[in-house]
Amino acid sequence: MSTPEQPRVDRRHRIEFAFTDEQEQFRSTIRRFLAERSPTTEVRRLMATAEGYDPAVWRQLSEDLALPGIHIPEQYGGAGFGMVELCIVTEELGRALLCAPYFSTAVLAANAILNAGSDAQKAALLPEIAKGARLMTLAITEPDGNWDAASIKTTASAEGGSYRLDGTKSFVVDGHIADLLVVAARVAGSVGSEGLALFAIDADAGGVERRLLESMDPTRKIARIDFRGARASVLGNLDQGANAILRTLDQATIALANEMVGGAQTMLDSAVNYAKLRVQFGRTIGSFQAIKHKLADMLLEVELAKSAAYYAAQAAAVDDPEWPALASLAKAGASETYVHTAAECIQIHGGIGFTWDNDTHLWFKRAKSSEVFLGQPSYHRELLMQRWGV
Repeated sequence: MSTPEQPRVDRRHRIEFAFTDEQEQFRSTIRRFLAERSPTTEVRRLMATAEGYDPAVWRQLSEDLALPGIHIPEQYGGAGFGMVELCIVTEELGRALLCAPYFSTAVLAANAILNAGSDAQKAALLPEIAKGARLMTLAITEPDGNWDAASIKTTASAEGGSYRLDGTKSFVVDGHIADLLVVAARVAGSVGSEGLALFAIDADAGGVERRLLESMDPTRKIARIDFRGARASVLGNLDQGANAILRTLDQATIALANEMVGGAQTMLDSAVNYAKLRVQFGRTIGSFQAIKHKLADMLLEVELAKSAAYYAAQAAAVDDPEWPALASLAKAGASETYVHTAAECIQIHGGIGFTWDNDTHLWFKRAKSSEVFLGQPSYHRELLMQRWGV
């Protein structure tokens, strides 16, 4: 007697709600590495330099841990994992506040090339990222700070088989040290989302001028880049440019949300530890009900933000149809949670929390810069409503 045929289960949209043992071991390895290589003394030293990172630590991170290529397919020299593993990395980097060009190179540039590049371009560029041999970044925003791709004004004019870029990009993460720039621009004469594309250009090419900008958050360097007739090549083809830009920004938004919940967890841990040590009126301040309530509220906010960030990463990993909307949801929640948790941590530390000698302000400044990076919470809530058709 034949058995009835079992229904097929579509694994493409299966979303896991817990990390595997292998993923937790991966997280532990990164955390041990960062505890040794990125103490706050090292963060303070590097954020005072123009480059903003230690090349020796970058080599170890690339060669020993293979982190820049964690989500790059094996055929291009990467580890072949996905968005969840990438977000584990960014969460741990945000937790330790590592000063390194990881987000610019591995998150922004690598995903832009994966989304837009031809097979030949991927084969030429991605192995360099996976090895940590070349630093790259993505230039999207312009002096107005608008993250809406439709507002891009930088133009690309076809000329002799290549394109000539004209315009200005600002707030470009690690733009002053990148070896290659991936630039979002529009074909001359186009408007809105039509005519948008990504272009690759050597950072030292003629017609490119770069300047490091002063920032409230010196742990993440940003630059202004002017293009004056700079020669560039288009990534992939023009027809897919707008979709590639949007997909890249959504992926970066999820990675940033996970980075922020890592930082928020550090602030919560710091507040709890200090509340257990600080004594007033013969009692630790953690025994006071007002402090207990603050810490409980912080814990709730951090766990909710983590849930949204983890869920968005899992949804993107299986290409769930709602993952772009979940990206905006995660970013809005993580932004507000990080800022509030950092501010509350400073308050719990009391007067010492406002001093330069206390490390809390380093995460507070990162929280404020991350709040506006890739779009403020209000922008992402509006984007979320649009994507949900509200």
